[in-house]
Amino acid sequence: MTIPFDEITEPWWAATREGRLLLQMCTACGHRQHYPRALCTACGSMDLSWTESAGRGVVDSFTVVHRSPFPELTTPYVVARVRLAEGPILLTNLVGAAPDGWRCDESVRLAWRPLDDGRRLPVFEKE
Repeated sequence: MTIPFDEITEPWWAATREGRLLLQMCTACGHRQHYPRALCTACGSMDLSWTESAGRGVVDSFTVVHRSPFPELTTPYVVARVRLAEGPILLTNLVGAAPDGWRCDESVRLAWRPLDDGRRLPVFEKE
């Protein structure tokens, strides 16, 4: 699977090669956000830096997918919103447990799914 990147997302993708999950942080207001953007979603400032996430969070919401939109994706799999300890929400996959074994508000920790080009996708498993 090839996932494109640009000048805004490139530092984020580079960090995934090292197993680091970065968040953008606004130096004007302190807001942390994910996914990478050109400006702060809280105050509109373009003065953004990077900070590393601890990789801990809770399941905010999830669904089990039984019909894949792509033949290469094996079903069932779990798509979830994970609220990181730092505040931002990631749309991700939950791994390492049966699809029917997940609950909202469950504590999770960061894991990685490798991509063919050496980058990795953040996924989450039970803590």
